[in-house]
Amino acid sequence: MLPTELMQKVRRLELRTSHIVEDLLSGQYHSAFKGRGVEFEEVRPYYEGDDVRAIDWKVTARIGAPHVKLFREERELTVHLLVDLSASLSFGTQTQTKRELVSELGALLAFAAIRNNDKVGLTLFTDQIETYVPPKKGRRHGLRVIRELINCEPQSQQTRIDLGLEHLGKIARRRAVVFLISDFLDSGIEQTLRIARRRHDVIPIIIRDLREDELPNMGWVEFQDLERGHVISVDTSSRRVRHAFASRIHHFDQQRENMFRRMRLDWITLNTGADIVEPLRAFFAARNLRS
Repeated sequence: MLPTELMQKVRRLELRTSHIVEDLLSGQYHSAFKGRGVEFEEVRPYYEGDDVRAIDWKVTARIGAPHVKLFREERELTVHLLVDLSASLSFGTQTQTKRELVSELGALLAFAAIRNNDKVGLTLFTDQIETYVPPKKGRRHGLRVIRELINCEPQSQQTRIDLGLEHLGKIARRRAVVFLISDFLDSGIEQTLRIARRRHDVIPIIIRDLREDELPNMGWVEFQDLERGHVISVDTSSRRVRHAFASRIHHFDQQRENMFRRMRLDWITLNTGADIVEPLRAFFAARNLRS
């Protein structure tokens, strides 16, 4: 993509997502994620209604009147976007591809982080690490993250989510909020995901398209595996074939969700061509309620 073309696309994406960040997500985003801890701020006189557990007894004894310690949250976060760019993300039947949805989602999350003065970093992976952008603050850096997300042309077609998670373990030494964005058409990731979960707040975001859940009745159709290139012919007019396809997808989805539940991970599912704001808002609201 030419530089002018790319900048125009980045700018359009920034404009499209900025009002969402401002009006809908920034407050909920802020309260949904905890900082690294708390630090002492000051001692002040005790007022009726204060928590008696916060009384500083040494100061109280010295001054002769009750005083309490105040703490503030050390709020700065590091947010990392860990994004699958394998060839299956180029699929889409609902006005946009999964890759386009990922770009919009990445812009929204990056600008939400920047809006809250958090650092944001980016790792793009297939079955290799395609691009790594170290976490930083500021609008210019946020725009760089979006440029990389839009403009990266992967060198590989296939997927290895475990490799992306292993890379995260090498570059993110301190605790981070990690949005793991993928269509999760992969297996054998539980061990590396469990390791990442121990250190970081990992949030899987599943990118889906309607036609991945059910086959339309279109007669004989050739399907290509976008990652490996295999082509097969399928009789989609067969009710048995359509039912078997839907059952297999449902079983695969259940296995993945059971894995997330075992690790107590919160996850989000987003569909191409559908609103992404409400699922994100519901996710942040649920987190706030629990905390």
